[in-house]
Amino acid sequence: MRANRLGAALAVALTATLTSCGSGEPAESPEAARTSAAAQGPVKLTYWTWAPNMDKIVTVWNQAHPDIQVTVSKQAGGDDAAAKFLTAAKAGNPPELVQAEYQHLPSFIAADAVADLKAETAAIQSQFSEGLWGLVTLGTEGVYGIPQDSGPMMLFYRKDLFHEYGIAVPKTWQEYGEAARTVREKDPQAYLGTFSSKDPGAFTGLAQQAGAQWWSISGESWKVNVADEPTRKVADYWGALVKEGVIDDMPYFTPEWNKALNDGKLLTWPSAVWAPGVLSSNAPKAKGKWAVAPLPQWNAGENYSGFWGGSSTAVSAKTPHKAAAARFATWLNTDPAALDLLVKEAAIYPATTKAQSALSTAPGYFAGQPDFWQQAAAVSAGARGFTFGPNVGVTYNAFKDGFDKALRDGSSFAGAVQAMQDATLADMRKSGFQIAS
Repeated sequence: MRANRLGAALAVALTATLTSCGSGEPAESPEAARTSAAAQGPVKLTYWTWAPNMDKIVTVWNQAHPDIQVTVSKQAGGDDAAAKFLTAAKAGNPPELVQAEYQHLPSFIAADAVADLKAETAAIQSQFSEGLWGLVTLGTEGVYGIPQDSGPMMLFYRKDLFHEYGIAVPKTWQEYGEAARTVREKDPQAYLGTFSSKDPGAFTGLAQQAGAQWWSISGESWKVNVADEPTRKVADYWGALVKEGVIDDMPYFTPEWNKALNDGKLLTWPSAVWAPGVLSSNAPKAKGKWAVAPLPQWNAGENYSGFWGGSSTAVSAKTPHKAAAARFATWLNTDPAALDLLVKEAAIYPATTKAQSALSTAPGYFAGQPDFWQQAAAVSAGARGFTFGPNVGVTYNAFKDGFDKALRDGSSFAGAVQAMQDATLADMRKSGFQIAS
């Protein structure tokens, strides 16, 4: 998960205002906890996570909660971790808690692998933005995780070269296209940006910003609309810029891409809040030359974004210790002390609105922009998510295949989106999901 690439950029203490943030964990006296533990023995929970230093955070919980003891099991993360959890759930021996990326939650739900936490989370829902809470909610009924970290998208740009080329920071996507043409005129070896056919997560976030809703569910029936109007609009926009030759088509996270960033031949990156860690590692020569702004908007005056990355804490549906697991998950993601540790030790961008607003010192790579975290918090408040489907892996693979083909033979980007829709729908029908007409 790229959201964990913030590294040292997030190794900063939450300000004192965070200490006033209330926890959703029920109050319990130390004496009551000791009595309970002595009478029954401690509840033992296993937590699968890939976040760094989570064992240090869990130690703090264990010291304060002798009745509920949590053991961390470090995982690799990504698709492999999701597949491993589903396998364990099917075999009947899953961990009590699991770090779950938002896009994988629906597949966990479809497999009856995670518990509905709606009752346990009612008191803390208000601590998260509507868009972020929607990522752990399926339909109008269940809540299947507690948001842990977030990846709202912003526009990262070379402030020095914008000034040199006389380019204003684009506030709309139309202005972004105009700026792309100006860059090519000023330096034929440079591009304003690139479209990556290898990163469906980035495209998903841009589609969310435009208002896409790829999946929805009513009762037992799924509706699939990956090729909806907002998504086609995003695809057509980038396809036209690539065809015109004013936007490059090199994939992200490649040596070629790293070099272009480092050498000032790529001037923007629409990315997520974790980007400073990537830029610091991949473009060290450009430190201090980059700045951040909101994503360009489709309509002037709007303030929308989407999400690229992020994860939640989910509870296994098979655990006999649901209440204890939910109590730990609530503490981990809403308690002020736990949030402080998540930022310092796990280097994540916290999900709660108040914790986001409390971040102060800018990442070192962006030391010249003291309002970095304030901008991130404002962007996060306007970020739109959507319900992911139970076979997002099929959709993402179809993205790579379809857009690789479009770039290779010059075919329509809208055609690639339709191929995503067709592959997703066919797979869901084959798997036996009920599809709404």
